[in-house]
Amino acid sequence: MLKECLMATSLFHDSLTVRTQSHDYPIIITEDATSKDSSMAKQVAPYIKGCQVLIVTNDTVAPLYLQALEDELAEQFTVKVCVLPDGEQYKNQTSIDQIYDALMAEHFNRDVTLIALGGGVVGDMTGFAAASFMRGVNFIQIPTTLLSQVDSSVGGKTGINHAQGKNMIGAFWQPQMVLADMSTLKTLPARELSAGVAEIIKYALIMDEAFLTWLEENLTAMMALDLAVLGEAVKRCCQYKADVVAQDERESGVRALLNFGHTFGHVIETHQGYGNWLHGEAVAAGMMQAAKLSQKIGWLTLDEVERIERVLMLGNLPTKPPAIDVQTALDLMGHDKKVKHGQIRLILLKSIGSAVVTNDFDNDLLLEVLSQHSA
Repeated sequence: MLKECLMATSLFHDSLTVRTQSHDYPIIITEDATSKDSSMAKQVAPYIKGCQVLIVTNDTVAPLYLQALEDELAEQFTVKVCVLPDGEQYKNQTSIDQIYDALMAEHFNRDVTLIALGGGVVGDMTGFAAASFMRGVNFIQIPTTLLSQVDSSVGGKTGINHAQGKNMIGAFWQPQMVLADMSTLKTLPARELSAGVAEIIKYALIMDEAFLTWLEENLTAMMALDLAVLGEAVKRCCQYKADVVAQDERESGVRALLNFGHTFGHVIETHQGYGNWLHGEAVAAGMMQAAKLSQKIGWLTLDEVERIERVLMLGNLPTKPPAIDVQTALDLMGHDKKVKHGQIRLILLKSIGSAVVTNDFDNDLLLEVLSQHSA
């Protein structure tokens, strides 16, 4: 049987709490949850309600981490597994149905806990399945990509894509806990690491210029997989997001700021086909477009825009979008969830470290930005 959760003896081990209307939950950040003494199973077991567990993962992550988690949890719980194909293009209703099918085949009930083992796609879909199965069951996040550790695993946004727009179908559903294990980043492809760095840079640009300075000094170490530095970055980003979620759980106000670069980025993802541009890559290019529009309005200086570009390049991220017809881009923006009363609202920078949600901009300036890279 599993014993009580043990304190890790890693070089980096920390935790913080996310406070929401439904319940508070911890984010545990560690370096060695894949080790025997402080395994993933030992960390998550205290947060499993009931005796039924469904682990949802994908065919890339499963060979790396599934067996140890499944075997150890099976000592205490009834454990089943649902392995999905890997990729943003599979973040759809068909994959959700596979999760439902696995739950129904085992006659699992409201006592089941779903565990999302993987990146943001797995986490978003597992959370949505948990929110909708029997009108809501518990789930746990074990994010294995940097992007999901700093962003998508925290805050309760769950969902799937639609052919006409990203994340258009979903629900707000908070996990019971989040376990971010830095050692899983050792198996992360370099391109996926950079995609996560984009979201880290986003937090600095919208909330804290001092954090951007810290990133300028530490990004080289992060890209070289210094786990202690990565752990510090993850902790800072999770704290930023936890603070925002506590104020605005359902994105009716300040939480929308976390979508800086996303309206432009979602245009890229949808137009190019889900998975061809990684989410973080699209957000990086989208942040540059938002920064250029902020400059045209008169809020950012050219030096600040160039500083943003240099930081993104340090993270090996794209700073220019693909060629997209202006009208096509506008049409795709019209499907964005931040559109209100038919008006496109964007997150722009008043200065580095200070963002606003606004529709108070000259549409001609937006067209200028979009036309710089039009087809």
